[in-house]
Amino acid sequence: MVSAKTLIASLAAVGTLAADVPSLQIKGSKFFYPNGTQFIIRGVAYQQDSSAGGSDAPKSNATFIDSLVSKSNCERDIPNLVSLNTNLIRTYGVDPNGNHDDCMQMLADAGIYVIADLGNPTISINRADPQWNVGLFTFFQSVVDTMAKYPNVVGFFVGNEVTNSNTTTGASAYVKAAVRDMKQYVKNKNYHTGIGYAADDSSDLRNTIAEYMNCGDASAGVDFYGYNVYEWCGDSTFETSGYNRILDFFQSYSVPAFFAEYGCNKPGGAAKREWQETGALYAKNMTDVLSGGIVYEYFEEENDYGLVKASDSDSTVTKLDDFDTLEKAMKAVDPQGVSMSSYNPSNKAASCPSVNSSWAAEGSTLPPTPNQAACECAANASTCVPAANLDKSAYGAIFNYTCADASVCSGINGDPSTGKYGVYSMCSDEQKLAIVLGVYHTKHADASDSCSFGGNATTQKGSGKTDCSKLAPSSGSNSSNSSSKENAGAAVGAPGSGVVVSLASLVALVASAMVAL
Repeated sequence: MVSAKTLIASLAAVGTLAADVPSLQIKGSKFFYPNGTQFIIRGVAYQQDSSAGGSDAPKSNATFIDSLVSKSNCERDIPNLVSLNTNLIRTYGVDPNGNHDDCMQMLADAGIYVIADLGNPTISINRADPQWNVGLFTFFQSVVDTMAKYPNVVGFFVGNEVTNSNTTTGASAYVKAAVRDMKQYVKNKNYHTGIGYAADDSSDLRNTIAEYMNCGDASAGVDFYGYNVYEWCGDSTFETSGYNRILDFFQSYSVPAFFAEYGCNKPGGAAKREWQETGALYAKNMTDVLSGGIVYEYFEEENDYGLVKASDSDSTVTKLDDFDTLEKAMKAVDPQGVSMSSYNPSNKAASCPSVNSSWAAEGSTLPPTPNQAACECAANASTCVPAANLDKSAYGAIFNYTCADASVCSGINGDPSTGKYGVYSMCSDEQKLAIVLGVYHTKHADASDSCSFGGNATTQKGSGKTDCSKLAPSSGSNSSNSSSKENAGAAVGAPGSGVVVSLASLVALVASAMVAL
């Protein structure tokens, strides 16, 4: 097999590659090279042993392979990616502590860009229990810091198919809050990368999700939008596959949209994939609107959609039946874009969808920006905290018991359908529990066991601070810069003051810690 080094050197010799790959730019709904040539994605999903099918509950004991830390694997695989006419890969998990220099340089030498998911199987926004909290924010920042230094990183997805049914639409509010805050983080750090989201092709929700991620203030809207599409299978047509519907919808979209995953997912697996949709995707009527797509996927897994199968030792890969078919399809396409200078975008951001029986994310307000200092302050102010040896599996029972009185937990809860979020809804579960235990303890100060819970909680001398919420950044609206400070100034940390307040006063304090614009 020809090595990556030999292949890349050969390509460079004939002028195919540049020594340095330039960072891409976004204008309107299109990507461009700095020289003004449009960039249309010819992508492949490149992640070994990772489930990309959505954001179920992250598993702390899960493992994943960061595909961009192994120099030998990149040397093995990049020639295959080049033969597929690939100019971008998508990865579904990045280890922020890994060294990606070798792989990223080899990809750059091959003219291949990267879009990376910020989450992974161990940490992500969970559709069943959605949060946007300090832990997620910190981890997402670490991934961005690790990858944004490479010029061939286009950007990041904050989530993949988080909302996938009518019962999980509220989770989109937490995804969009992540978009808002990661965009601001990228801006503050002067990084060149964009922030986007990858959605599934739910017939009931696909348009609504796309509108929601694009609506309102631009500071909270996605920089690009990925759409996971598996509608074209076998000998289909533009109309039968629904590609005409996709094209019609995104005609007016104001940021780049592309297929974040595509391929046939019907029975028969990789061997039955004909890749007719590749020709359709890169036809002029599609590339006038969409910015290409990413084939799912390079590595063979249990779902049988792979292009290659890795050996047990992971030292070699074997091309599967659909590799050659896709290679022929990709070599046959030659998408022609527009020049940046002649392109004058006029599309506007979408209107936010209304809350109804099938959509539960109010469009004008978002969960607050995570702030570790505010969370630590409130937890330290509490006079009752979780026992040091308390297992996290016990949190749920305590929350269920204390939160039977809604006023006790209003400072940590959020309701996407109304746009009301407690100031401390962005804290970790341990910090939230400390805050709730403190409120409960003060509210039941006359009860001898109000800070026991069978030995699962213990008293502490609170810091006495009553204004912890003032440390939290002004947030809650679509914009990261607008606020409702009058609603954020009261202290759920009031129990830590050591002052026993009346029930009515405490409920008022907790209620005033709700951000409701």
